[in-house]
Amino acid sequence: MSGYHGKFVWYELMTTDAKAAEAFYGSVVGWEARDSGMPGMAYMLLHAGEAMVAGLMAMPEEARQAGARPAWTGYVAVDDVDAEAERFKTEGGAVHHGPADIPGIGRFAVVGDPQGAVIALFKAADPEQAPPPVAPGTPGHVGWHELMAGDGASAFEFYARHFGWTKSRAMDMGDMGVYQLFARDGEDIGGMMTKPPQVPAPFWQYYFNVDSIEPAAQRVREGGGQILNGPMEVPGGQWIVQCMDPQGVMFSLVAPAG
Repeated sequence: MSGYHGKFVWYELMTTDAKAAEAFYGSVVGWEARDSGMPGMAYMLLHAGEAMVAGLMAMPEEARQAGARPAWTGYVAVDDVDAEAERFKTEGGAVHHGPADIPGIGRFAVVGDPQGAVIALFKAADPEQAPPPVAPGTPGHVGWHELMAGDGASAFEFYARHFGWTKSRAMDMGDMGVYQLFARDGEDIGGMMTKPPQVPAPFWQYYFNVDSIEPAAQRVREGGGQILNGPMEVPGGQWIVQCMDPQGVMFSLVAPAG
């Protein structure tokens, strides 16, 4: 495998009101939106300073008619998009879109794991042009990746086979079960667990770094979003809050203590 295989490399919000979402996340996370200049479509690039962090686009009508819901999607680098998408499918998952080329950018596919959680596969046209890494906790960047799975143990085995992720610490959450941290190249990048019964379907969610959790939660409320859970402290001293934006998309925020 290459040095990029299994690494989260991009995040994308597909939503029902792109302009409203641009204003909301600009206020809450501090992103600046810039037009990508992609011909034939309105695709905004969300920047933290000069660093590109994520993309934003309106949901195409055909996606809406097919039953897609607005959501954040994470893109994971793979060595061969077509082969990996086929592996997802043959192991009980699904291919929702692609594989397809983004001219001058790379090749991608949107897939679902065997339990239904959606994620995207990506191979850059020139992997060496990847942005430099940033320090953990840098505001405006993604600080954590979390999977609420139908079954956490089998989900981990699936992703470990596909992306090479390894087990890190496991935290006993009591009645909620085990929260399994996973790592890439020895660095913890996320966690996964069996979803609570009240959660209707498995899904990935993403935690955006902010300076301080309480002011960020207030910006969520003022912008018309909802606080679903928290703020609360998690092991390691960080604080998180789980939210829903005005278009009904779930996201989370993470900040250092204090």
